[in-house]
Amino acid sequence: MSMTKQSSRRDVLKGSLALAGMGMFSFPEWALPALAQGETPVPFTDLPEVINWRRTPDRRMLDIRTVDSVFTHRDEFFTTQHYGHPEIDPATYRLEVSGLVDQPLSLSIDDIRAMPARDLIFGFECSGNRGPINGLSSNGRWTGVSLHTVLEHAGVQPAAREIVFLGADHGEEEVEFRGRSYTVDQQYGRSLPRGKALSPEPLLEYALNGEPLTPFQGFPLRLLVPGWYGAPNVKYLAEIHVQEDAYLGKYQARWYRTLKGEMVNGELKWKETAITRMRLKSFIARVSTDGSRHRVFGIVLNDGTPIRSVEVMVDDGEWQAATLSPSTSSRYGWKFFTWDWHGATPGEHTLVSRVTDVNGEVQPTAEELEVKMTFLEHNAQHPRTVMIS
Repeated sequence: MSMTKQSSRRDVLKGSLALAGMGMFSFPEWALPALAQGETPVPFTDLPEVINWRRTPDRRMLDIRTVDSVFTHRDEFFTTQHYGHPEIDPATYRLEVSGLVDQPLSLSIDDIRAMPARDLIFGFECSGNRGPINGLSSNGRWTGVSLHTVLEHAGVQPAAREIVFLGADHGEEEVEFRGRSYTVDQQYGRSLPRGKALSPEPLLEYALNGEPLTPFQGFPLRLLVPGWYGAPNVKYLAEIHVQEDAYLGKYQARWYRTLKGEMVNGELKWKETAITRMRLKSFIARVSTDGSRHRVFGIVLNDGTPIRSVEVMVDDGEWQAATLSPSTSSRYGWKFFTWDWHGATPGEHTLVSRVTDVNGEVQPTAEELEVKMTFLEHNAQHPRTVMIS
């Protein structure tokens, strides 16, 4: 079922329950993401005065305050792009599979669509997404084929250790080596280790919310790695190259990295890691009122580990248990939460959320992330401020 902005609240609920396989049961309208009749939003006072939601053709942010359904409309889905949007003719498009394989492949989009397909509900974010806007994140129902199916057709050889994914988008890059600079043309690329690539999870996707991908989302084909940040999910997928050596392209080895201090044997060590799985995160997306009470609505993003709890705190008070919406229980999709705020007094207030997974991992505070030097993977608890009249 395609989810559009014109869908009724009842249609959204019915579709999301069916897709999640949750059966038929009811829960309060107050728990749904759209504003209920008679509700009005309470403005955040921590937002910049001017926000350009579409700063460039290669960057589009979602206004999280306007979330009104389980799935983000494809024309509002966030995007960020390094080499623009290549023009690809679907009639001549081919996905090339090469390298350490028994049978190199050259697949048309029709060849890929003819393979067994499945849906994936997946909400992810750019690894640079952070407050106060948090607009580089979205949630959708994706349709495609298992990467494992394609690699199985090709026959991955025993010596293969790394599966490289290259997009049709490319540009000139300066590569520094021992004081010298070299200008080379590079495709956008990322890789997966053999075990991850051959697992059941990664998909080659050609549709979003029941419609073909747009150029913003990687038409005609993209990689999706459930539970991972956006950077590894290569758009405009043109080549899959199977090799033994580690892949060291710019956006794998030099750009999407995290530098963080860790205590090892009682000594602080600086560790660099590649951007892969999403870190546990929640944020408050909207506060609204119906005149008698206020509702706090928020979103959880994570790598698919089940969630134990979400809590909300007001003005450094006690943590209060929020309610996770049953309409968003899919493993890799967004999880919505709500908290009813009774007795809000006039004046400015600070609200913050935190999420805990079943392994006991708790969303960190900003102070706990001070040992992280780079801004990527910023999943700290983010305080929001509102003015109650």
